Amino acid sequence: MDAQGRGRADDIDPADQWVLNPTTGEYELRLTPSAPQSGVPRPRRTSSGGSARTRTAPGREPRESPAPDTVPGPRRRRGAPAEPPPGRRRSRTQPKKSKKSKAKKILLWTGGTMAFVLVAVSAAAYLYIKHLEGNVNTTDVGSAGKKGFSKDEAFNILIIGTDKRTGAGNEGYGDKNSVGHADTNILLHVAKDRSNATALSIPRDLITDIPDCPVKQADGTEKVVPGTDGVRFNTSLGQEDRNAGCTMLTVKELTGIAPDHFMMADFNAVKTLTTAVGGVEVCVAHAVDDKESHLKLPAGKSTVEGEQALAFVRTRHSFGNEGDLDRIKVQQQFLGSLMRKMASSNTLTSPSKLLKLAEAATKALTVDTGIGNVSTLKDVALELKKVPPKNITFTTLPVLDNPAEKVKATVVVNPAQADPLFEMIKSDTSLTEVKQKEKKEKAEDAARLKGSKSAASDIRVDIYNGGAQAGSAQETLNWLQNDEGVLKSSQLGNADETLSKTTLEYSPDQADQARKLADIMGLPGSALKPGKSEKNAQGLPAIVLTLGKDFKGAGVPLTAPSKAPEGIQKSTADKQECAS
Repeated sequence: MDAQGRGRADDIDPADQWVLNPTTGEYELRLTPSAPQSGVPRPRRTSSGGSARTRTAPGREPRESPAPDTVPGPRRRRGAPAEPPPGRRRSRTQPKKSKKSKAKKILLWTGGTMAFVLVAVSAAAYLYIKHLEGNVNTTDVGSAGKKGFSKDEAFNILIIGTDKRTGAGNEGYGDKNSVGHADTNILLHVAKDRSNATALSIPRDLITDIPDCPVKQADGTEKVVPGTDGVRFNTSLGQEDRNAGCTMLTVKELTGIAPDHFMMADFNAVKTLTTAVGGVEVCVAHAVDDKESHLKLPAGKSTVEGEQALAFVRTRHSFGNEGDLDRIKVQQQFLGSLMRKMASSNTLTSPSKLLKLAEAATKALTVDTGIGNVSTLKDVALELKKVPPKNITFTTLPVLDNPAEKVKATVVVNPAQADPLFEMIKSDTSLTEVKQKEKKEKAEDAARLKGSKSAASDIRVDIYNGGAQAGSAQETLNWLQNDEGVLKSSQLGNADETLSKTTLEYSPDQADQARKLADIMGLPGSALKPGKSEKNAQGLPAIVLTLGKDFKGAGVPLTAPSKAPEGIQKSTADKQECAS
């Protein structure tokens, strides 16, 4: 109800209707009839300029006017909503305070608070990351590794476990003066599409050749440590001041697979990492009581951490023939279990465990400068996490007992099994599970190679170098003409572009020539590109062979086996096996 609704004049501010009642001491809303309610009527102006007396409605007593000394409440700005005075309930007819206005204030306050919190959290996260980066030790391996990490490529990381005894409680493990040899070695290859990964263990007692190795000194200069032939693999690190880069170069020469980066851990890493995740579950087929490693476990499953975890991966006398090859199997079982525990919901949803794990991992690791910051290490972990555990395969380099020894203490590579295994790894081929898409692609490749094949003497081919080593085109020409009878061949220098993979382009009527040349060179079906050919020097159509970066040399096949060689040991990260 407002003043105009009761016949009051338009020039009266609604706030003037609130007056103080001297009897109650409270403000009251005075909505009087058309004239001031005074005992003495006030003259009213008429249209003619005279005055008229105010009448009181019949049957009603005139209201008392406020006492002369009463001071009305403060006037409100015209048009502003009237608020009740203190101590009075709001009239139901009065407009309520806008909820939208209140909500706006709350949002403004909350938004400001949230912004402050986000800034504070971001600052804290930044400081914590810098703290973690201070934990990580790095080694500059120079040209032995890559300068950075790419999320869009396949990658190879060499994981090295040293036998260095530094750290609290590690002096009693024997050989306390060890310089830190490459005691445990795993070459981890992650496929480009993250469909699979292979963890290849390399025995420390493998007899191999260690190449010359450039090592950076503390003063920034570089010295070359001379290579050594026919020595144990574990001497590629520590011996004669060799660093992890020397081990990386040794792996490259041994397997043909170049590690991009390395991660190195010592005894303390096993103890701190297993403690950070609350222990790792292991399984043994029979009770173990090893006095040398101090490992004591009942048959079946147990959870180990700290000293017991270290004892588990160190023991050599509790399983198999008590040699290093059986210890490797136990270490693979342990690493698979550790990976499952680190990826479990119990770990990933526990902030305290994640912080402990971050602290433990960064303190435990030494890495190359290419991945030597926390952000890059996180990227590596996230890319590896994309690989399904059932497609992460652990295997061991196929070896034979060293024929030069009467007492068998060392081993040598078994090339019949090792070479196909290396090719599978380089071609991103899984040793276990293969996606349906990959199976389909392999079937299509095989189909391209099926069909009639021409004679070698009928093949007309032009050869280009599209990214292979210098001289590869001429080398291939000589080999095809002299060894394979492909006489109608020419070498035309460098291609217009660099290719990652070798290609063989041909027109439909040259398919039989293309299939024959692919057969001779050991090219996969995916290398065949129908629809194009060129004219050779005689003006006749010629198929086009472009040697890409994957080319390995004349006569070296590029096809990779689709199945793991018979007899190689393998297991997957999703399954637990009991050590026996």
